[in-house]
Amino acid sequence: MEQIHIPESQPATGEKKTSGLHMKYKKPTPMVIAAGGAVLLIIVALFFAKGMFVVATVNGSPISRLSVIRELEKQGGKQTLQVMIDKKLIADELARKNISITPESVDEEIRKIEAQVAGQGGTLVDALAMQGMTIDALREQITMQKQLEIALGDKLAVSAEEIDAFIIDTKAAPHDSETQEDFRKEIEEQIRQQKFQTEAQQWVSSLTESAKIKYYVEYK
Repeated sequence: MEQIHIPESQPATGEKKTSGLHMKYKKPTPMVIAAGGAVLLIIVALFFAKGMFVVATVNGSPISRLSVIRELEKQGGKQTLQVMIDKKLIADELARKNISITPESVDEEIRKIEAQVAGQGGTLVDALAMQGMTIDALREQITMQKQLEIALGDKLAVSAEEIDAFIIDTKAAPHDSETQEDFRKEIEEQIRQQKFQTEAQQWVSSLTESAKIKYYVEYK
């Protein structure tokens, strides 16, 4: 019987020869390339941002960031939320009244605090660290307080009669090297700060009563 010879076919354009077999080679589509790149980026991001999800491991067992947040919410969620609500109410009302403070006035107040701390033999950085605060947090606090002082206005005024009454009631006396004028200014500032605390609390309470606040999580 005559042997039939089957000629080997030549690979057409776009085909790839592998192990004697002819297979079509398809170029990956742009969508496939993009999907692969996205997966790679996600893997890299998860590697470098693992601290966002896992805060620590104990003998190889992870402690998630979410579990830490939940624990903190149990311990002080109600108080923290109330502070955040108060700050939001204050910021909105100050913005509505267009009350602002210049950075220079905040810097001046910080310099005064630095001088007071230095007079006690310390530094502002150390003092803030002991209270768990940063310089940015201090600036924010000073800014809001000075804005509130403007908003409260005449309610913080201190009369000479109030100073005299305070000195009599507390039996306060000036230091050996302190002048009478400086002593009265010190007393005036003490009274003013007391008024600020009282009036600011009442002011925020009135804002809370008139605000529309919806709670989606109830903290105990």
